[in-house]
Amino acid sequence: MKNPNIIIKKKLIVILFAIMIALAGLCIRIFYIQYFQAEFLQSLAFEQQTRDRLIKPNRGAIFDRNMVGMALTETVASVSVINSQIREPERVARILSEMLELDYDYVLEKVQRRLALERIQTRVDRDIANQIAALNLAGVVIDEDIRRIYPYSTLASQVIGFVGRDNQGIIGLEAKFEGFLRGESGRILTETDVIGREVAGGQRERVAPIDGYSIVTTIDVVVQLYAEQILEKAVEFKSAQRGTIIIMNPQNGEIYAMANKPDFNLNDPFSINDEELRGSWATFTAEEQNRLLNQMWRNFSINDTYEPGSTFKIITSAAGFEEGIITPETMFVCTGAHMVGDRLIRCWRYPRSHGALNFAEAVQNSCNPVFMMVAEKLGTEMFFNYLDRFGIDDRTGIDLPGEAVAIMHSLDNVGPVELATMSFGQSFQITPLQLMRSVSAVVNGGYMITPHFVKKAIDSDGNIVERFENPRGEQIISAETSRIMAEILEDVVYVGTGHRTYIPGYRIGGKTATSEKLPRRSGKYISSFLTFAPAENPTVMALMLVDEPQGVYYGGAVVGPFMRELLMNILPYLGVEPMYNDEELELPWVRDAVIPDVLGVTVNEANRLVREAGLVPQVFGDGENVREQFPRPGEAVNSGSRVKIYTTF
Repeated sequence: MKNPNIIIKKKLIVILFAIMIALAGLCIRIFYIQYFQAEFLQSLAFEQQTRDRLIKPNRGAIFDRNMVGMALTETVASVSVINSQIREPERVARILSEMLELDYDYVLEKVQRRLALERIQTRVDRDIANQIAALNLAGVVIDEDIRRIYPYSTLASQVIGFVGRDNQGIIGLEAKFEGFLRGESGRILTETDVIGREVAGGQRERVAPIDGYSIVTTIDVVVQLYAEQILEKAVEFKSAQRGTIIIMNPQNGEIYAMANKPDFNLNDPFSINDEELRGSWATFTAEEQNRLLNQMWRNFSINDTYEPGSTFKIITSAAGFEEGIITPETMFVCTGAHMVGDRLIRCWRYPRSHGALNFAEAVQNSCNPVFMMVAEKLGTEMFFNYLDRFGIDDRTGIDLPGEAVAIMHSLDNVGPVELATMSFGQSFQITPLQLMRSVSAVVNGGYMITPHFVKKAIDSDGNIVERFENPRGEQIISAETSRIMAEILEDVVYVGTGHRTYIPGYRIGGKTATSEKLPRRSGKYISSFLTFAPAENPTVMALMLVDEPQGVYYGGAVVGPFMRELLMNILPYLGVEPMYNDEELELPWVRDAVIPDVLGVTVNEANRLVREAGLVPQVFGDGENVREQFPRPGEAVNSGSRVKIYTTF
């Protein structure tokens, strides 16, 4: 029989050993918590003992090339509630719903939610926020907030884009340059007790937000306004579906203006712009509404493709000159149609013909058979080689999201008929901007360029943060070919199909086009006109398209007069000086109206001054005084021109 003392001692040793192991484990655990979890647990404690409220940063502005603000940020406020601090929820809900013009039940539901912080409304005007703050309602918190505003409302809407409720860019430059514009949020840290109430005399810390950078674009607000005014007039006059104008420097790719009609209000981008659709908007499903909104936001200039028609003859011509198979004097005979394989392809003048003419005259008269013959001489492989050189099948590299690519035949599928129709701009599709980029190389000495909008990003002090470089690309045709093409295209405007755009004193080159839409024989066309000036060294290129004009649809007839009006206004503004020849000096060529200065005056007074100057006032907004006007005071324009008067943003 074992000694009881020995048994007891053994049990005590086991117990002691277990206690030592437990103590050792506890020490290890304490060491682990102290040295490996201290930072994590401290952050949890800090989170539990503080309330964190975000402060939105100022979003960077979007400026035009002259530092005119096209997208700006103004300081407003947000109104929130802290449930644990509210003493009279019904009274708070009633006051907030009345002052913020919200539904009472909606506000009461938010007030009663047991959350650390519940946002009632963002982007509240400072005056209203100050009135709420003056009531000293327990549990009601007023914080800094920002609101994006667009001073010109619809100006370049598809280009500039807009922001959502979270101030994040959705389309256009707002989305593309989100990383520069958005900035970093700040915070307000407040010490609280276990149920979320602020501790009297507790610590309070404010971490300032970091404002976003602003971007300076190549857009010129004045040129953009001219483009939109004239495009709106053209689309309305021809009862067209839509239209677009792009104005660019063909030497460096800087885009002065890109206008699309219809457009939309950037300050209210989720309201459909079609009055008929607006009346039945509630009947559409959410999916249908999104589709219609996305359609409204589309930028026709880069998001959609079309058959360029006769403007593409510029590329075919340049290839023919570069390969030496034609000269301006090379003779052709137009019989009104041209047999390609087993298919007779007509000239636009059929059943009449152009007869015998040299190549320069063929361009002036836009004779289709001549370009089919040039393409035949080039051959399919060489023709496609030039398409590749001119980047027809590539994106332009424009600094906007969503650029479309060309819809092009593959080389293996191109027979004689496809080659013939491609020579005059049919049976394939490109974007309007792709066409401009290619034609820029034809007339600027032969160099490819990258169309672009943004020049630089700057901080709040105007210091350059980043400069966006878009150097010239390779030379794809000779300077001699470029010179010849510019001269021939100048004659198109002087005596050819583009004569309606001729302006005495200005050497303007260009090419008209009339593209029949698919399906053929539908009676639907796109009328277009591409111009550049001065012809000998172009610094301004403009492309205008009118989609589905009613009545007369030929490019020169439809677009020519409007293009003339556009160039008459923008060329002097952009520094292109007239140089009259002897014949032109005899013309009674005067501008007989000067824009009056109506900034700051009442709308009635502005209307009177504009009419007295022989002009037509057009008022936007319901304010009492004029905040902005276009054209600018002192500009010389034609009598009867419109003056846009803006009273509100």
